[in-house]
Amino acid sequence: MSAQKVNLTVSVSGLKNNTGIVKVGLYNSDETFLKTTYKSMVSEIKNNRATVTFIGIPAGEYGVSTFHDENNNGILDKNMMGIPSEDYAASNNAKGFMGPPSYKDAKFTVNKDSKIEIVY
Repeated sequence: MSAQKVNLTVSVSGLKNNTGIVKVGLYNSDETFLKTTYKSMVSEIKNNRATVTFIGIPAGEYGVSTFHDENNNGILDKNMMGIPSEDYAASNNAKGFMGPPSYKDAKFTVNKDSKIEIVY
């Protein structure tokens, strides 16, 4: 019996401008969180908001990270100290302390078509 397939919509709001794109990474394990995306998508920004929908993913546990790629270069730019210079956020509005958020803070379970909101 195959796992149930669901759709997950990620709505991002509170972006500071409409420049560039929003990249959304979907992760399905602690080991891969913020390292290797299970799936990723990009969205244009309209009215300081962006939305993507992951179609037909297996029901289960996931974490999401997003960043506002203002200069559209495909990476989260960092300053000389290694601190991100572009805005980023994670599911559950998880925040890292002196570093990136953890999977355990960002994870959530999807067992039906769902929508999550991430606010910058």
